[in-house]
Amino acid sequence: MAKRLILVLMLAALGCVAQAQSKGVARAFAVKVVGQGAPMILIPGLSSDGAVWDDTVAHYKDHYQCHVLTLAGFAGQPAMDGPFLASVRDQLVSYIGEKHLDHPMIVGHSLGGLIALWLATQHPELPGRLIIVDSLPALGATMNPAISQEQLTAGAARVRDSMLNVPEAQRLQYQKASIETMVTRPADIDRIYGWAEKSDAKAVAYAMYDVMATDLRGDLAKITAPTLVLGTWIAYEKYATQEQILGTFQLQYKNLKGARIEMAPTARHFIMYDQPEWMQAKIDSFLAPAARQ
Repeated sequence: MAKRLILVLMLAALGCVAQAQSKGVARAFAVKVVGQGAPMILIPGLSSDGAVWDDTVAHYKDHYQCHVLTLAGFAGQPAMDGPFLASVRDQLVSYIGEKHLDHPMIVGHSLGGLIALWLATQHPELPGRLIIVDSLPALGATMNPAISQEQLTAGAARVRDSMLNVPEAQRLQYQKASIETMVTRPADIDRIYGWAEKSDAKAVAYAMYDVMATDLRGDLAKITAPTLVLGTWIAYEKYATQEQILGTFQLQYKNLKGARIEMAPTARHFIMYDQPEWMQAKIDSFLAPAARQ
């Protein structure tokens, strides 16, 4: 009887895949599931593989069922057409429903954090908790908080077009230089750069457009899930103090009631590599012991 049930479920799953393929639905992400317990969804940032969360998953897999995403066009995943962030958001909502994930905790780094915030503003009933790792709801507004949506969109288009018109070798050179400011250890730089090399240049450019053109500040009040925001500042110490950068985070998140903002002492953008123990300790404290039993 059990074997028959498994066969029926396998056939049903294959039927769903075939139906999706027949409708031409492009996958916005791939998922790897590790561990057991309450559901935790982990979303990486621009050009990153879901493996960026390996240490985090190792820390939580005995208490949480970790659903680790790698987004379309990044780190060797097939690219997709259409609005990137919106597609990831909508397909993630569907995934949560299809897998019957009860108020999953959603952890997002950089672009992944923006996706988590956007989902929570449109579907506040879905997430149980949010953990946003070095991400802002309006990245394009960091220099000018009063910038208009039209200005954001125009600036994002310029960034996208510039990225699309750069020769591949030069693009990767820029990417390597950028990564060197985002993480400290050479081995981590090489790992992240390897993912960038395997990422689709067009997908990266259009994803960057979405990030730069998006402004969720006015919608943050819709979020009801407890939220932890982990920020960084050390990479920008030549240009701003820790207090100034913390002020930027506080200003951008002012509409998210009860948001807890913590600044990493020495980590660069990839906190999970530069200060994994600090990040895990902050998350553990945020979850509280009862949430991990």
